[in-house]
Amino acid sequence: MVNCGLLTVKNEPVPLKSIEVELQVQGHVATVSSTLQYTNEEQSPLEALFVFPLPAESALCHFSAKIGDQETVAKVQEKEKAKDEYDDAIASGQQAFLLEESDESEDVFKLSVGSLPPGQSAAVTFIYVTELSVQADHSLRFCLPAVLNPRYSPPGTQAGVVSEITTSASIPYSLSFTATVSSPNPIAKIESKCALEPLVFNTDRTNAKVSLSAGHKFDRDVELYLYYENAHQPTAIVEAGVPTAKPGTLMGDPVVMLSLYPEFPEAIMSSMSTCGEFVFVMDRSGSMGCAMHNGPGAKMRIESARDTLVLLLKSLPMGCYFNIYSFGSHYKSLFPKSVEYTEETMDQAVKRVKEMQSDMGGTEILEPLRNIYSQQCIPNHPRQVFIFTDGEVGNTKDVLQLVRNNADHHRCFSFGIGEGASTALIKGMAQEGRGHNQFITGSDRMQPKVMQSLRYALQPAVIDITEVWSVPAGMSTTHLSPPLNVLFHGQRALIYAQLKGETPDSQGTITVKYQLAGQEVTNTLNYSLKPAENSGLSIHRLAARSLIRSLERQEQTEGAEKEALKARVVELSVEAGVSCSHTAFIAVHKGSGEAVEGPMLKRRVPTAMRFRSMPMAMACAAPPMARVLRSAPRKALRAAPRMASCGVTQMYFDVPPQRSFGGHMSLVSSCNDCEDISDMLPPDVVEDHLLELISLQKASGCWEMGNALVKVFGKPEDEVVKQTPAQVDKGVWATILALIWLHGFKMDDQAEWQFVAMKAVTWIQNQKVANLSECVQAGNSLLGCQVKEEALGL
Repeated sequence: MVNCGLLTVKNEPVPLKSIEVELQVQGHVATVSSTLQYTNEEQSPLEALFVFPLPAESALCHFSAKIGDQETVAKVQEKEKAKDEYDDAIASGQQAFLLEESDESEDVFKLSVGSLPPGQSAAVTFIYVTELSVQADHSLRFCLPAVLNPRYSPPGTQAGVVSEITTSASIPYSLSFTATVSSPNPIAKIESKCALEPLVFNTDRTNAKVSLSAGHKFDRDVELYLYYENAHQPTAIVEAGVPTAKPGTLMGDPVVMLSLYPEFPEAIMSSMSTCGEFVFVMDRSGSMGCAMHNGPGAKMRIESARDTLVLLLKSLPMGCYFNIYSFGSHYKSLFPKSVEYTEETMDQAVKRVKEMQSDMGGTEILEPLRNIYSQQCIPNHPRQVFIFTDGEVGNTKDVLQLVRNNADHHRCFSFGIGEGASTALIKGMAQEGRGHNQFITGSDRMQPKVMQSLRYALQPAVIDITEVWSVPAGMSTTHLSPPLNVLFHGQRALIYAQLKGETPDSQGTITVKYQLAGQEVTNTLNYSLKPAENSGLSIHRLAARSLIRSLERQEQTEGAEKEALKARVVELSVEAGVSCSHTAFIAVHKGSGEAVEGPMLKRRVPTAMRFRSMPMAMACAAPPMARVLRSAPRKALRAAPRMASCGVTQMYFDVPPQRSFGGHMSLVSSCNDCEDISDMLPPDVVEDHLLELISLQKASGCWEMGNALVKVFGKPEDEVVKQTPAQVDKGVWATILALIWLHGFKMDDQAEWQFVAMKAVTWIQNQKVANLSECVQAGNSLLGCQVKEEALGL
């Protein structure tokens, strides 16, 4: 199988040799410096194209190229001017480098390395700054994305670079990674799913340094989880402007970054909402048939999503409304419109969810969303849309525009499944839909992250958010962030503002006010106006990026103002030195000056791939057996006999029905010589008793006594029934045992079963059980637990 996207007659290793990454973290902000080492091993001048992902919220702020001892620092220009300069440079024999954001998605960049002479080496360095996202356990997450999923482009759209990414079965370049972390609060610990060298701390643990262990293969995302003490303490950092910049400009004035953690009144938080319309949107494209990770016992993405959706269905409150949509190349809904949550509708939904497969072709999310938004909202039941996808979408900007246009009528909670999901799509849908996003990668359990989002969805919606700034006389503030349109209890909100005028050594104040469940809530933060030392310009650049993104969103909706907004975006981008959709970094290294005769060789440099999602147009290069497997169902593949010779063993195709081109196929694993297909598939996953118990719960919150339930308890059914206290209904006894089992054996997973337990407690209380204490004591004796009655909430 040839590498798709390779634009030369040869199919040889690419010229990228190594990547060196240095990470510097200051509190909630990270600065990432990456150096890529190239060597042209061709006999002709080479033009290479390296496509790579960056976090959607990052600001690319530096690019330079070093050939020999001479380094050329790139400048930011309007994109078309930069492209013209690049073309002119390589046509005249000069080495040139062009770094630009993809037109289709803001989280994909492409680096063009032009006119490298035979045998020549070049090192290119780019630097970006990014905000660190807050996780459910209050850690801050940094991710260096290695895997970039090709994106499915629906028929009728123009496929671009994100849909042409090279697939490679091996990563020919090495990675070195070092991180330095500093924080005003002590650093409790640093964790990673990758092997790390021992941590080195300073005396008060406000600084730490760590590196990846030797031999790391850059075949998966590199993730760091940073744990600070007093993580929820609001903070503010004031960063000085550039001394040589003109006062009154963004780069000439100080900028403040405020990190707020709103705390809702306990009286409001103690009672979650029991109303709402919950619409679950499930990606069932072919790529959802890929494994969650490369390790043993990995579930398929569709399997993990199915289990999670069952958990969500069991956790919904009685009296709400819900519906389920599946999408691929087409879409379908479980019900014509959302229905009331009852025992009958829940059972019907659970049955259908357990039958879901990754068998619906491509990844076309626009049409199901249009259908959802066209449905009339149910009075007094706010709409909450939960979207599960691996993010392999080519028309990201169209999807975000649709969500933005309907933001007044719903909240959107998005979940990126597997490494390589588009950060622009997943984070963008949540941001535009005033909701929350989660990424589930590696061996992460999806359930606790999704249940955190359900808790947010059941919180009362915050409305009428206002920000009041107070600064000393002679100063003023200019807001650089989009207006706050969503707040969740305990979830961080970052706000940027420009401070104009003389900055005295005193304090400023910001007050955030909002309405919550009919009450007015006020959160206030006082902060020092004295600029922090050695903070660089990372906050200025992130603030500029935030303002640029806001203007770009306005540009998509404006008419006559469009050109003026574009000009302002370009002006800000050039002033702050950060990239945007209308600019690019251009560096021209003065070489021999000899014009290039004839076409240069072009190579697309592959990023790390998970052996899948190749453009369908390349399928003609696959061996005949691969084309036979294209239509084989999964069961048939498991039972397939040993093959004499093949290039691949198992494929899943993101292909619309009755369509030959325009989709993607997903190569799950490749074999060497002859292998039994069944040997290449992940082993059966160990049975999950927690999910089994939850799946047995009734919509009302109770459990029924039966063989499936007692199997979870690990007891014979006759023994469980025999121990039933006198005059106690079997349903009450089964429900009390289920609660004791959850508290006794699954406390570490409480985030997953919290809502099903709340429903169970409410149901038991409504039964008016006379000898409740006796039941709890008997249940503890039977299951071998020591759970107190008050711990159960009874």
